[in-house]
Amino acid sequence: MIADDEPMARRRLVRLLQSEPDVEIVAQCVGGTSAVEAMNSMNVDLAFIDVQMPDLDGFGVLERVERVPYVVFVTAFDEFAIRAFDVNAMDYLLKPYDTARFEKAMSRARERLASAPLSGGEPSDEAIGAGGYVERLAVPVKGGIRVVRTSDIESFETEGNYLRLNTPGGRFLVRKTAAELESRLDPRQFIRIHRRFIVNIDKVHEVQPWFSGDAIVIMQSGARLRLSRTHREAFHSIFSGDRARTG
Repeated sequence: MIADDEPMARRRLVRLLQSEPDVEIVAQCVGGTSAVEAMNSMNVDLAFIDVQMPDLDGFGVLERVERVPYVVFVTAFDEFAIRAFDVNAMDYLLKPYDTARFEKAMSRARERLASAPLSGGEPSDEAIGAGGYVERLAVPVKGGIRVVRTSDIESFETEGNYLRLNTPGGRFLVRKTAAELESRLDPRQFIRIHRRFIVNIDKVHEVQPWFSGDAIVIMQSGARLRLSRTHREAFHSIFSGDRARTG
């Protein structure tokens, strides 16, 4: 899907995408509102979205769609780059970009899509424990299914329409959104620290201050994940004993 209010920019993307043999353009949108409608009504794997559009900007689009596809932001302004990656954009094309830079974005998109589970988009199976929370997830792997205990998962990371499970035994994808799974995880063990990340508090090693009130959560594996100001108070309260415990 393409979403850009500039006709010339849309036509250039159309020409480039039509030269890709494995790509089908399912929608061309002239603004953010129509982009939301398109993504909520059809199966979009990859979206090229302009950041600045008059009715609804690219970030507003991602806040309103039911499932976020892989996204490449396209803009003439580089100041949006950090925010773009905060919302898990796969790439960021700065206008004017050349064919080589476009091909790099497409190569990255193909790698991401190729790593998605071949499950036909069906949700993964869940095993619910005595407390009513998910204790195991059945994740598709090459040649079959692997059962992963949630207690072994270090963190969940949003990845387009999927969640990536980061574990000592590998990284796996399931066709779920963070919102779908978060409410079914034990709040005594898992907490959201950022729009992109849910972490297992038993796997947290260290927290370091960062810029503008944010912080960096260092996991036992060495992974460094951003703790946003929005979730900082809830994160600290779970260690101070102030967080409500249920189950």
